[in-house]
Amino acid sequence: MSGNYIPLYRKYRPQSLDTLVGQEHIKKTLTSAIELGKISHAYLFTGPRGTGKTSTARILAKSLNCKNGPTIHPCGECESCKDIINSIPIDVIEIDAASNRKVEDTQNLLEKIQYVPVNGKYKIYIIDEVHMLTNHAFNALLKTLEEPPENVIFILATTEVHKVLDTIKSRCQRFDFRRITTDDIVKHLRYISDNEGINITDDALFAIAKNSAGGMRDSISLLDQLSILGISKEITTDDVNSILERISFDILKNLSRSIITSKPSEAIKILNEIYNSGNEPLQILTNLCEYFKNLLIMKTCSEELLPDLTGLNEPQIKELLSQKDLLEVHQIIFLIERISYYIKEVKLASNQHLWLEVGMIDLANMAENSTLLDLQNRIAALESGGEIFSQPSKPVLSAQIPQTDRISADSARVESKTILKQEEKPASEVNSERQDDFTPPPVSRKSDGKDIGTLWQMLLANIKSPSTQALLKLAKPVKIEPDGVIITFRNERLVSQINDTAKKQLIIDAANIMFNQKSTQVIIKTAQFSDGKPQTGLPSIDSAEEEEELSEAKSERLPKKSEFQNKTDTKASFSDDNTLQKERIESDQEKMILELFDGKYIE
Repeated sequence: MSGNYIPLYRKYRPQSLDTLVGQEHIKKTLTSAIELGKISHAYLFTGPRGTGKTSTARILAKSLNCKNGPTIHPCGECESCKDIINSIPIDVIEIDAASNRKVEDTQNLLEKIQYVPVNGKYKIYIIDEVHMLTNHAFNALLKTLEEPPENVIFILATTEVHKVLDTIKSRCQRFDFRRITTDDIVKHLRYISDNEGINITDDALFAIAKNSAGGMRDSISLLDQLSILGISKEITTDDVNSILERISFDILKNLSRSIITSKPSEAIKILNEIYNSGNEPLQILTNLCEYFKNLLIMKTCSEELLPDLTGLNEPQIKELLSQKDLLEVHQIIFLIERISYYIKEVKLASNQHLWLEVGMIDLANMAENSTLLDLQNRIAALESGGEIFSQPSKPVLSAQIPQTDRISADSARVESKTILKQEEKPASEVNSERQDDFTPPPVSRKSDGKDIGTLWQMLLANIKSPSTQALLKLAKPVKIEPDGVIITFRNERLVSQINDTAKKQLIIDAANIMFNQKSTQVIIKTAQFSDGKPQTGLPSIDSAEEEEELSEAKSERLPKKSEFQNKTDTKASFSDDNTLQKERIESDQEKMILELFDGKYIE
């Protein structure tokens, strides 16, 4: 009995143009050509796999060689039709170019072209995967295609038309097969299921069609595989996901919720359950990326388009809609970017499960960062000199503080210190100072696009590597011009790390893009006193009084000279510690960032 079994994709292969699914433009053109008798000597069928190229070639051959033909309704009963149905190579010869790609194979084929057809009116050569032929084989075929013998027709089929020589394509009538729509696939699968008595839900058919990426043959093959389950019970979407090794929507919903609510321990627990059930790390990340992609569609598209764009049913769409307000658009995009990053890492890693767990913890920790609105409120409070009563938040996902905002925040900090200093003096003295010698507080400068701070941000934006960008946040630019870029670090180890690795080339490439030139000179060196204080976009202290206050604050943080004289036995060790501490607190910009985000140094 098993020897007589015919797979469903062969059993339900279309036998006429009327039964061809999803290629209306091709059906119409070929029908008109047959009815008008305008038959070309060469056709080129191109398109994705499983869209009906070979089946259409056989239908065309039957329509031309039928005893009633040329006709758009071949009888299927004559000797010529039966030969084509049974794949007997008499007048219709099918050749697989993947296994007959040499020039000798093509020459042997061309030698037999001169023979007249036996049963039909035409001798038809169907060459499948024609792009696999070598250039010599193409050249041997070229002359025959240009001036073929009478009653000889070539039908070339390929999935990679760009590999076919242009001289070959120009001698053929080209037909581009499109991906079959999901609705057309579902309708055809329902027709097959009803005829074969397969008990399957519409959602399961939709899941099959969605997975096939527009290929009818793949869909029918998967339905054939699932048909065994349809004998004893109804086939559901879970059965389809099990066959495809896909994670169910409910599990992905729970995993995404643990990420959105920043619960790494819960995310790891769900992840291990998924992994232990047999799912591969790459498949887990791919399914999670698709889930957040659907969530992004929910966030940005109208509800009428959601079923078509996501491929989800109504209850699943409602579940996603309940999550869409928990994240902002930029946060979802950043999560998708991070998942894509870990997909690349997992592909190259020897221990994929390790990277899977690291990625899941990373994603869960990122989602608790503050929103853009929250960060803007904090900056506004700093600019006004007021206090921030809310708990400090972590930085927003992939969002950087604009240059003008950093300038304003730093100005507000200097202004606040000045006000606190004045409050410690007597009221009469303060009023006298305000009337006699009033110095306006520093304000944020508007960037003209040419200052070194703006150029520095533009240079960082052109660097492709996130790790290199993060490392350069510890640097100070001294010079950013077309004739050269100079960047300094306080730490010699960081200078060596960039100069001895590919990171320096990334900076050079970014500078080349920025100045639209080649081979920009980039110098990475240790900061020297002769370098001066680079203008990184932060406001300068114009007031002598404010400069004196900052100097006093700095002197209070450093030990007095007398203390060193009284402790000569510990001078060397204390000096080392003091130098390290001085390096940490010397940059006002670093202090501002640390206080703003409640951060700390990590050795």
